[in-house]
Amino acid sequence: MVYTTTVAAEVLSRHLENAGWVVVDCRYRLDDGEAGRRAYLEAHVQGAVYADLNRNLAGPPGGDAGRHPLPDLDTFRATLGGWGIGEGVQVVCYDDAGGAYAARLWWMLRYLGHGAVAVLDGGWQAWVAGGYPTASGEEKASPVTFRGEPDPAMVASLEEVAVLSAGGGLLVDSRDAARYRGEVEPIDAAAGHIPGARNRPYARNLTADGTMRAAEELAQDWKSVLGEEDAARAVVYCGSGVTACHNLLSLEVAGLSGARLFVPSWSGWSANSERPIATGEEK
Repeated sequence: MVYTTTVAAEVLSRHLENAGWVVVDCRYRLDDGEAGRRAYLEAHVQGAVYADLNRNLAGPPGGDAGRHPLPDLDTFRATLGGWGIGEGVQVVCYDDAGGAYAARLWWMLRYLGHGAVAVLDGGWQAWVAGGYPTASGEEKASPVTFRGEPDPAMVASLEEVAVLSAGGGLLVDSRDAARYRGEVEPIDAAAGHIPGARNRPYARNLTADGTMRAAEELAQDWKSVLGEEDAARAVVYCGSGVTACHNLLSLEVAGLSGARLFVPSWSGWSANSERPIATGEEK
């Protein structure tokens, strides 16, 4: 069986010795860029390699590209191959933040045509709670060649987002409500949101124990945001193109496919003071 959205800790535990499975630890903290790696070296899922958000899952930040642009594709392909990810390999990625960072790798692999990738449901906490095997130190994989080509239909450009915003298009902001409304902005150049965007914080995807909500619940919730619009017309963004991937993951779980990612997200949009900004709630 191929897992393409989420996978339970118990299922992963049965495949730790399977050469066709690769586990990637994506733990990260915005306030301490080295915290995730320290946590990984201390203890991680047995056999897991480590993916650093800034070094591996993003390129150099700046301007319209935002804080976490996509990395150079040749470099990223080499990174994936170095982790042992090749054709047909089942990838499982996890973090300790409900999948907020793991979902970025999930989306990036799909963007390059690798569909056999899933986020560990409940993340590191579920793995530890289940008493499954852990290890410490750095894990090394047997390198392979990763071949994958990007799917341009999965991303939206700045120009497209500007058109959607001006015409009342379907934009979904994945940040928490206070940042969306412009009441606070701890990171980026300005507070507020892209005009016309609807707010659906990615945290709504999770239950109290940090696992993904049931598909039926997610579908109902998403339809309250999308209204009569098809999910395939939606463009999703967040602060820097990371947690928006969690909303894209939840759409897939809900059976609502085709939404696109605006990679620069708010950090790229707000980098130019001439772009319009909205605050408060959208009517």
